[in-house]
Amino acid sequence: MLHVLYLVHDVSDPAVRRRVKMLKAGGARITLAGFRRTPSPIAEIEGLEPVDLGPTRDGRFAQRIGAVAKAAMSIGAKFAGVARPDLIIARNLEMLALARRARHAFGASVPIVYECLDIHRLVLRNDLIGKALRGAERYLARDVKLLVTSSPAFIANYFKPFGQIAAPVELIENKYFDTMPAPADDRLENDGPEAPPWRIGWFGALRCRRSLELLAEFTRRQGGRFEVVLRGRPALSEFPDFHALVEAEPWLSFRGPYRNPEDMAAIYREVHFSWAIDFFEQGQNSEWLLPNRLYEGCRFGAVPISMASTETGRFLKQQDIGVLLSEATPEGLDTALGRMAQEGFGKLKSRVLARNPRTWSYDRGDCLAFVDKLRGLTAVRGTFATEALA
Repeated sequence: MLHVLYLVHDVSDPAVRRRVKMLKAGGARITLAGFRRTPSPIAEIEGLEPVDLGPTRDGRFAQRIGAVAKAAMSIGAKFAGVARPDLIIARNLEMLALARRARHAFGASVPIVYECLDIHRLVLRNDLIGKALRGAERYLARDVKLLVTSSPAFIANYFKPFGQIAAPVELIENKYFDTMPAPADDRLENDGPEAPPWRIGWFGALRCRRSLELLAEFTRRQGGRFEVVLRGRPALSEFPDFHALVEAEPWLSFRGPYRNPEDMAAIYREVHFSWAIDFFEQGQNSEWLLPNRLYEGCRFGAVPISMASTETGRFLKQQDIGVLLSEATPEGLDTALGRMAQEGFGKLKSRVLARNPRTWSYDRGDCLAFVDKLRGLTAVRGTFATEALA
C-alpha cells in the first residue's frame, strides 16, 4: 500500500479533508501533518490523528514564515516513530520547504509532489518580495516529480510564463467527491424552493468584501425579491466587520459553517443560484481559479452566477449554462437577474441538470487512477533508509 505523507498549511481546511478522502479511496495509507488555524490541535481528520506543527494565522505572512522556520528545526522530532513514506505531497509553498526538510530527516530520496491550488498575490509582485518568492519556489521545486493544480489558467498565466516548475502537471479540478452513486433525486430535479424570493447561495470561503457589498446593494434595490444565504468560513482577517455587515442587511443571512459532503444536498436545496464570483485577488488568482462552489453548486442543481471574463465564466460558456455578468455592478445584476420568472429559471436549471454529472464530480475510479499515478512516481528512486526514524 502506498504510504503518503501529506503536509498541509491548514489541517482544518475542508479541502484537506476532501483530498485525504480521495487518497484513501484510491488505496493510499496517509500520514497527515500540518499547521492549524485553531487554538488547539485538531484531534482527527477522516480517522487520522494529524501531526501538529503548530498554529498559524490567516493573512499573517511574517508569522507563517516564523512558524515554518520553527517547524523545520524540529521536523525530525515531529516525525520520530513515523514510518518512512513512499511519497510526500506538499500543499502550498511553505509546505514544499518543509517537505525537503522531512525528506532529509527520513534519510531517503522520497519523491515530492507539489500541490498548488491557488496563486498567492505575493508571488505575482514585480518587486524584490515577488522575485524572491518565485526564486524560492523554483529552487524548492527543482526536483519535484509532479505538480498538482486545479485550473488550466494557473498553468497558462503563472507556471508556464514564469518558468516555475519543470515537472509534469496533473490537473485535479475542485470537483465534488462522490464516494457512492448518487440517489435518483440527489440532483434536485424539482424547481427548488418557492420563488420569489429568489435565493442566491454564497457558500465556502467567504473572503470577498466586494461581493458582499454588491449583493447587499442588489438585494436592497430588489426590495425582497432576492435573498442571499451565506454559509461557510468568513475570512475575518479580510473583513473583521463581516457579521455586523450581514446583520445590517435585511435580505442577507449568515447561517454558519457546514459539513462537506454531508450537508451539501440540503444547503443547495434551499437556493436557486450559486454565487461563483470572487474579487479577492482581482486580475490574478480570482480570475484564474475554478472554485469549489462552481462544481458543488452545479452538482446539486443550483444555477451558477459568474463574471463572463474569468476562467469560471469561460468554463460555463463552454458548457452553455449559468448566468454570466459583463459588469460587476448592481445594474449588471439587475439586467441579468432582476426580471427573473419561473419559466426562465426552469430553462437555466434544466441546462445545468442536463450536463453529465461527471463534469462536476470525481468518483472512486478517479481516486484509484490518481493514486496509481502517484505510485508510479515511486517506481525508481534511491533509498537510504527503510524503516521508521530512529
